[in-house]
Amino acid sequence: MRSNTREEILTSATRLFAASGYKGTSLHDIAVDVGCSKAALLYHFDSKEAILTQLCAPAIAELEQLHDRLEGLESAPARTAAIEGFVDLSMRYRKEIQVIYGDLPGLLQQPSFARVHLLTQRLCEILAGPSGTPVSAVAAKLVLAGIPAIAFAVDQGMHCYSDEELRAALIEAATRALAPPT
Repeated sequence: MRSNTREEILTSATRLFAASGYKGTSLHDIAVDVGCSKAALLYHFDSKEAILTQLCAPAIAELEQLHDRLEGLESAPARTAAIEGFVDLSMRYRKEIQVIYGDLPGLLQQPSFARVHLLTQRLCEILAGPSGTPVSAVAAKLVLAGIPAIAFAVDQGMHCYSDEELRAALIEAATRALAPPT
C-alpha cells in the first residue's frame, strides 16, 4: 500500500466533493479516483463523514480562531476584522469551504459541524452590526455566501484576478455591502 494514500484520499475527496457535492460523492467514487479499494479507503477513514471532518478540520480551526479574535472588539473594528478574516479564510480554503457551503443544510446536521453553525451565526451577527435591521442581516448573509463562492470561482479559472486583487476586491465589496444606508 502506498504510504501517502491518506493524503491522496483527502485530495481526491476535496476535488470530488467540490465537483459533485458531499451527498453526490460515494466512498466508491473516492476509492476509484485514488486507485485503491474501498477496503483500503476504510482502513484510513471509517466513513465518508470522517473524511469530510478531517478535510475541513483546518478551515474550522481557523474559523474558531477568527471567532476568538473578534470577541471583545467594538462593532466597527469587529466588522472590519471579520470581513478581512473571512476573506482570508475563504481564499486559503477555497475548495473546503465550497464543499461546506455546497451541502450546508445537510452538513450542519452532522455532529462534527454543529460548531460551524454557531460560529457562522455569530459571524453573521458581527457583520450585520448592532442595527438589527432586515437589510443588514440580509447583507451579512450575502457577504458570507458570496465571498466563498467568488473565491472558488476564481480558483476554478472563471475569473482572472491575482490573489492580491481578489482579496482587495472582496474586502471592498463586502465593506460596501455592509455599509449602513446613507
